[in-house]
Amino acid sequence: MSLFSSFPLREELTRAVSDLGFETPTPIQQKVIPLLLSQPRDIIGLAQTGTGKTAAFGLPLLHHTDIAQRHVQALVLSPTRELCMQIQEEFKKYGQHLHGLKSVAVYGGVPISGQIRELRQQPQVVVATPGRLIDLLERKALSLEEVRYVVLDEADEMLNMGFREDIDFILKNTPNREHTWLFSATMSNEVRGIAKRFMKQWEEISVAPANTA
Repeated sequence: MSLFSSFPLREELTRAVSDLGFETPTPIQQKVIPLLLSQPRDIIGLAQTGTGKTAAFGLPLLHHTDIAQRHVQALVLSPTRELCMQIQEEFKKYGQHLHGLKSVAVYGGVPISGQIRELRQQPQVVVATPGRLIDLLERKALSLEEVRYVVLDEADEMLNMGFREDIDFILKNTPNREHTWLFSATMSNEVRGIAKRFMKQWEEISVAPANTA
């Protein structure tokens, strides 16, 4: 069993992980983190909610973020406002020693003007629900032109909620995307369809028997 301290994370992230009291990674973290640190690639991670997926993608995502560059480099899509806020809170904890890192969460149910003001501060990471992100793109409040990494968290849930066309639209607006990391509790035909349309040769990582919807 490996420990968090054995992962080749940048020193600031290792320190944050230690501050948070993380010692032994969960199964999904143990499989995903070293893989994405050593050689970023397209992956599909199959794991239930509550298995530590946010750290599994969040730590490698922040590790590969260039904090000297002030433009959106990474995008995380989540199905609900609550999950969006939760991911943002976790990212703040992971990045507490990464001075210059700016992460912004955008979601519906609150005035858009405050989120537009935050985006003007040129974050490197945006965590978003699909509907609000499209609103902001249509208002030209942010650009995804230079996004290199896209994470689809709870992809099956986003598709169940009717966000398929929104996901298609958003991914088509990331022309310089290098890697897509898709996390889902189930491997449904719709999830596989997203992978086939927008992902290169991907690696599938499962920490439980894959559920077929």
